[in-house]
Amino acid sequence: MQHRFPQKRQQQMIDLIVDRKRVSNADLSAILGISLPTVRRDLVVLEQAGVVTRTHGGAVARGVGEDGTEPLFLEKLRQNQSLKQRIGQAAAGKVLDGQVVLLDSGTTALATAHALAGRRVTVVAIDLKVAEAASIGATEVHIVGGRVRNGYFSLVGNWSKDALSSIKADICFLAADAVDHEGVTTATFEEAETKRIAMERSKRVVVITDHSKFGKRAFAQVCGLEAVDELITDRGGTDTVASYRALIPAITLV
Repeated sequence: MQHRFPQKRQQQMIDLIVDRKRVSNADLSAILGISLPTVRRDLVVLEQAGVVTRTHGGAVARGVGEDGTEPLFLEKLRQNQSLKQRIGQAAAGKVLDGQVVLLDSGTTALATAHALAGRRVTVVAIDLKVAEAASIGATEVHIVGGRVRNGYFSLVGNWSKDALSSIKADICFLAADAVDHEGVTTATFEEAETKRIAMERSKRVVVITDHSKFGKRAFAQVCGLEAVDELITDRGGTDTVASYRALIPAITLV
């Protein structure tokens, strides 16, 4: 029997479920070398986190894609994890105690929420998972209303836009599905509109994304790079980012 830290074991479990779409408890036990009671306990944790759905004798990946191009939250969660954690920690380091932070949706924003959690700051979240992650200790969390994008957990629609229009934030951490020299893009028009309002209500806009998003374009335009005050990304994109230095006032590599 192999023993692992729970987080690592659960991440391996997530990877298997995403790859196979549906996995039995017996297969998870055999492949991961863990007992059936451990499998069941881990699946309870993952279901409570909203990333899998337990079935009789196994589990399936949560949700179905809205289109053929955008990965589900569960799939995004396992991509470039260590890079996102570094970006999230760097982003949190830009925040002063007492400030109001507007956190975008997505897994890099989720990493930022984890890094901020417990600090004396106010977080306004437009993502259910981001709000949940930040809700620790002294951190005050507000969540906008709206329609939940199933499988992604972001909030969109008129309720979200109305709530965002009533706030003022010190900093907006903006996630991106893609970034090129023409600007920041995302998968849907609804999310693009929500992101733009979040930017308008913030004193500073900081894009948080790993290097895999550069040189690409998604379906819906969010903003041009002239609207961005700072970019935080990982050192894997050092060469790629060089061409953006004339377009973005500040770039932080972590």
